Amino acid sequence: MTQTPTIEDLRAEVDLINRELLTLISRRAEVVEKIGRAKTAEGRPQHYDPAREERQLRELEQLNPGPFPAATIKAIFKEIFRASLALEESNDKKALLVSRQVKAEDTVLDIDGVRIGGQERPVVIAGPCSIESPEQMEQTAAFLSARGVRILRGGAYKPRTSPYGFQGMGVDGLILGQRVARDHGMLFVTEVMDTRDVDVVAEHADILQIGARNMHNFALLREVGRARRPVLLKRGFAATVEEWLYAAEYVLSEGNDEVILCERGIRTFEKWTRNTLDLSAVALAKQMTHLPVIVDVTHAAGRRDLLVPLAKAALAVGADGIHVEVHPSPATALSDNEQQLDFAGYDAFLAGVGAALNVPAGG
Repeated sequence: MTQTPTIEDLRAEVDLINRELLTLISRRAEVVEKIGRAKTAEGRPQHYDPAREERQLRELEQLNPGPFPAATIKAIFKEIFRASLALEESNDKKALLVSRQVKAEDTVLDIDGVRIGGQERPVVIAGPCSIESPEQMEQTAAFLSARGVRILRGGAYKPRTSPYGFQGMGVDGLILGQRVARDHGMLFVTEVMDTRDVDVVAEHADILQIGARNMHNFALLREVGRARRPVLLKRGFAATVEEWLYAAEYVLSEGNDEVILCERGIRTFEKWTRNTLDLSAVALAKQMTHLPVIVDVTHAAGRRDLLVPLAKAALAVGADGIHVEVHPSPATALSDNEQQLDFAGYDAFLAGVGAALNVPAGG
């Protein structure tokens, strides 16, 4: 007489089948990985093939003995196919040079004694939007250097929304910015906009800035990667964090690992600020990459009254420095005159943020 299996017996059988299924699924995954490696060796893309998937599903539906209905079998195998595709794609992805998978410790830049990143104290990058005259730059550099600022910014080439706006002094501005910075013991950072200008800008600047509008200019990114100068890479105003990091990857892939990421706000539906400062991007970039990250509060806000709280917030989430625009007379500035601080405004800014920045306030 055959003994009826108990519930415990049936559950044990289910457990055995589960283990067999796991073995088969794992074996299938190993074969998928081999297919991926073969595609890579042949230079074929790891792409999704809907026609092949549909053929497999039709065959499985025809072979289905029950008791599961065809729709259930189809749903189960679709999940297996989806997981296999994800495995194939993940194995094909190369770890980015910017990632902590490649370099776990923080990159600390040492540019003529100015250290940026890691556990170093936050830096301040300050100066006018545009280089306009010797008097303007001399006054600004003297004022900022007296307050501990080691990096002077100023645009010699200006990307303007209007083609009729002030476009910058060009090479004359580069020469002026370099001279004034040297006279006051400062580094000089300025934007490079064109691959044809990289050599001349690198000749005069200590740090090459890639502006938000050029973050997707891959030829320019490669060129500054070859220039062997530190690069300040601003996030595009409509760029995802992934796109921003891939832009940095272009620079690192050319052998230049001295990259500073700069969050400067992204464009949203908000009209009361120039941009929307994405502080989560700062924290995320610090977590995912080994590169220093600074925050440009001037372009994020477009308003002087928000600079102190935004700077405090940026430093609180781990930013390695603050970028702020300062001009002797913002009212007469040739560009962005509504958002630049005058000298008294910068002293007030330092008074509000100075403890976090660890720099002296006042003259």
